Amino acid sequence: MEGNRDEAEKCINIATKALNAGEKDKALRFLNKAEKLYPTPKAKALLESLTKNGSSAGNGAYCRQRTTDGSTEGSRARPDGEEQEAGGGEPSTKGFTKDQVDGVQRIKRCKDYYEVLGTSKEANEEELKRAYRKLALKFHPDKNQAPGATDAFKKIGNAYAVLSNPDKRRQYDLTGGEEPTSPGHAHGQGFDFHRGFEADITPEDLFNMFFGGGFPSSKTPTRKHRTQRRVSDLLFVVVQGGFSMFIQLMPIVVLILVSILSQLMVSTPPYSLYSRPSTGQTIRRQTENLHVDYYVSRDFKSEYKGSNLQKIEKNVEEDYVSNVRNNCWKERQTKTDLLYAAKVYRDDRLRKKAELMTMDNCRELERLNDLYRGG
Repeated sequence: MEGNRDEAEKCINIATKALNAGEKDKALRFLNKAEKLYPTPKAKALLESLTKNGSSAGNGAYCRQRTTDGSTEGSRARPDGEEQEAGGGEPSTKGFTKDQVDGVQRIKRCKDYYEVLGTSKEANEEELKRAYRKLALKFHPDKNQAPGATDAFKKIGNAYAVLSNPDKRRQYDLTGGEEPTSPGHAHGQGFDFHRGFEADITPEDLFNMFFGGGFPSSKTPTRKHRTQRRVSDLLFVVVQGGFSMFIQLMPIVVLILVSILSQLMVSTPPYSLYSRPSTGQTIRRQTENLHVDYYVSRDFKSEYKGSNLQKIEKNVEEDYVSNVRNNCWKERQTKTDLLYAAKVYRDDRLRKKAELMTMDNCRELERLNDLYRGG
């Protein structure tokens, strides 16, 4: 429930602006949504005011809000979209222009990353950078307070991060543009434009990389902050659930215990690719075909002879080749990721690290392939 608080606040803000514009139906819709997401005295007070006073909360109306101690406080909406506190405080700067609203709506209607950035499919790296710089400054949540500006900013960052990556751009061009999902699909967010093309860097990190942190990043939570909040929400649920949660988890606990017992009951394999003193497999041997080292116990030689030994050595070589192939893939993936990060962050240290990788498993895989071809 706590995780919906921010979304409820957004709905209340939209409802307040709708009231100032005289849009009663829109205000009611978003206030009801806020109450469902996270009930607050503020939303309740606005709903009661609407239902009792009708459309009197229009442009320039005076709204009373109940505080947690039962008292009331008022704020008067100004025609320019700012709010002036009743107590004579400083006016809020959360105003926005019609051009900003139109810009957000344009980004929202875009169904193609090239359309988001306003470039053609033949745009080069410099053209993409120029387009991103212009739009990122225009739609950053700290500068643009129009409804949906945060989601538009995220969409712009995601579009550039995908199109600036040659591999992702090639894949994106092959699959074509994507359709946006319905509002509220992804944890209450207005847009979900990933569809398999999620950026490797958050919109705020990308913006800070371009502009050196020109705007504070407090408005848009990073992936790390969102993860921390989800973990805290999960812990809260576990603590509140108490005994009922334990009962619900019992089947999972039983499955884990059964899995552990079954593993304990499985007999130890007759060989290991590594020395294992705990199982007595410390005697090193070598397969006849690929010359792969493996380790067995002392009584192995007396138990496995002839065809049985050939089967064992065939299994050893298959396991070894599979391990080498998987490790080679990991080495290549790591090197590719380092080179991409070096390009994005313009970090020579990462590039040198990628170039100095030894790629031992890939070289071993080539050796094994040569043996197969020679055989």
